[in-house]
Amino acid sequence: MSSLLQAVTDRAFDRVVEVSTVPVLVEFWKPGCSHCQALMKELEQLQQELGGRALILAMNVDENFQIPAELEVSSLPALALYRNGEFLKFIGGLGKRDEIAKQVWTDLSS
Repeated sequence: MSSLLQAVTDRAFDRVVEVSTVPVLVEFWKPGCSHCQALMKELEQLQQELGGRALILAMNVDENFQIPAELEVSSLPALALYRNGEFLKFIGGLGKRDEIAKQVWTDLSS
C-alpha cells in the first residue's frame, strides 16, 4: 500500500522520534487492515493540514516487531503520540482527523 505518510522502521524509530522538534504521531498498521487504511487516509489529510507543525509516521507491524511490542500494541490501528522523544499516550477516537487533531493539540497545550 502506498501512502503519503513517512514509513518508519524499528531501527530508525528512536532516532526519528527523538530528533523531531514537533510532536510525532505514529500509526501502527498492517496490510489488509481496512480500518488501518481508512485511518491512514485521514492522517494523510491531517498531515497536509498541519504542514510542519507535526510529523505523522506509519509503522507496518508485519515488518516491525520491537516498537509495537514495547508499547504493547494489541489492536490495530493504533495511534501513539510523542513529544520531545517521549511517549505521551495512545489516541482514541480513531477515524476522523478532526477528532485526532483535537486530541493532539489538547494534550500538547496542557
